[in-house]
Amino acid sequence: MITSDQTAREIFNEVINNPQRVPFGFGKKAALINIDPQKAYTRTDLYKTAYETDPNQLGYTMDLVKLFRSLNWPVVWTHVAYMDSAADAGIWGTRTDTPDSLQNIKFDSARSEFDDRLDIDYKNEAVYTKRMPSAFFETPLQSLLVWHQVDTLILTGGSTSGCIRATAVDSLSRGYRTIVPQECVSDKHESYHFANLTDLHLKYADVMTVADVIAELGARS
Repeated sequence: MITSDQTAREIFNEVINNPQRVPFGFGKKAALINIDPQKAYTRTDLYKTAYETDPNQLGYTMDLVKLFRSLNWPVVWTHVAYMDSAADAGIWGTRTDTPDSLQNIKFDSARSEFDDRLDIDYKNEAVYTKRMPSAFFETPLQSLLVWHQVDTLILTGGSTSGCIRATAVDSLSRGYRTIVPQECVSDKHESYHFANLTDLHLKYADVMTVADVIAELGARS
């Protein structure tokens, strides 16, 4: 095992600026998967479970949404919420039990609501409630992607070390090219965030700047 005194951010910057991997690249058609941009995780002014890496993260996300709409490509939104009993959280909901705990994000609660800065088209964009980290787990996502003949996924949201990573691993495992715009994902601590961006880029996805992703999509619109 290599040891280092570098921070996770420094290692990420070194990796991203010295490409050693052939990128997966963009395929013929992409879907935008916005993972859990709900108030429990975006409203840093209200909830201690919330986090922010780039203050314009949701603005960048909406820029991508608008581009996808112009291309008539699928946009998906996920959020987590649980029954009052939290039985649907399973073993994941047993490590802590405080008002801030994951399994205590209840249906119709403020914590389960999407951030007000987002403009979601509920008539034309898929909205899934998920219970576990991956956006694929026990949701209709796979069927939607097959119907739209998608070969590429672009992931936004959080957390980088949790639901983004889990979805990216599942995405690659299902044969999708996977793109992570780095300003569009976030985590509670920069160490988790940058360590997982590094690992995602080296193994499971192309981590890119949102400007480069927008430029790629803009060339197709």
